[in-house]
Amino acid sequence: MKLNARDAARFLTSPDTGRAAILLYGADAMRVALKRQDLVKRLVGPAGDDEMRLTRLNGADLRKDSAALIDAMKATGFFPGQRVVLIEEATDSLAKAFASALEDWQTGDAMLVVTAGMLNARSALRKTFEGSGSAVAIGIYDDPPSRDEIEAELTKAGLIQIDPAAMTDLTNLSRALDPGDFRQTLEKLALYKYNDPTPVVSEDILNCTPATIEAELDDAIHAAASGQSGAVVPLMHRLAGQGVNPTTLCISATRHFRLLHAAATSDSGPEAALAKARPPIFGPRRDIMLRQARSWGGPRLEAALKLLADTDLQLRSSSAAPPMALMERAFIRIAMMYPG
Repeated sequence: MKLNARDAARFLTSPDTGRAAILLYGADAMRVALKRQDLVKRLVGPAGDDEMRLTRLNGADLRKDSAALIDAMKATGFFPGQRVVLIEEATDSLAKAFASALEDWQTGDAMLVVTAGMLNARSALRKTFEGSGSAVAIGIYDDPPSRDEIEAELTKAGLIQIDPAAMTDLTNLSRALDPGDFRQTLEKLALYKYNDPTPVVSEDILNCTPATIEAELDDAIHAAASGQSGAVVPLMHRLAGQGVNPTTLCISATRHFRLLHAAATSDSGPEAALAKARPPIFGPRRDIMLRQARSWGGPRLEAALKLLADTDLQLRSSSAAPPMALMERAFIRIAMMYPG
């Protein structure tokens, strides 16, 4: 049986132990692995592995000995409770073995949990599970998590009180990070808020998100965009000492000012424009960029972008001028253009 998205989410949250088997398949191995991990934990509980109620088999091994699948399914455990046989990296070559196992399955046998890569509609493996009345097949696609899925992850991490603005930021973040990184961010956030009864706010999320090279350049870019010409020089010297490439700095600054221009000229307002940005912008950085967009306005931002484009051309030319000195001069000139 093939489950639609709503029924699949319900099944993965509260699996039907009366089913003989479940197939999880998808192109993103991390997404499939996370769904498989959660499903197995719900079926056998945290002690299932220690109590030998979880048997792991590899698809490659089953191709050599298909009888091992039925043996594992029929084996009697020493401990009471649900038993699971986990088969990873399954392919169409195992379709007949699974068909035989599903025919032999009886109440009390172990449940089969099978994972596979992306399977098209013609896949023999998919047809075996979708055509069986005792098995289910669930496709794990690269869609961003739903609000319910994010709330379930938050609850699992022990995060109950979430500020509405922070919830919006988490939703945007979930679309920018892969599932593994997003889950690790939530775990880090849970540790960050340990024994803190106050709600999670945007600044908490900012403090726990993965660091990027853009974040290291933010101080210098924001100094220029906020008209702080006196802060530009020491920040540029620090970046030079860290070995930051001037061209990288120019590209990051151009991206920042393009975002500001889009926000300043958006018919729906700067808030809506920044909400669509990828990667997401939230917390204090979003507030700073909102102030910058409102202060600069479209024409001045276009002038700043032209200056950055000219500087980029100089950096890529055979100019004898020191590259970081060119960027430093450009940032000071931009800071002097600030209308505030």
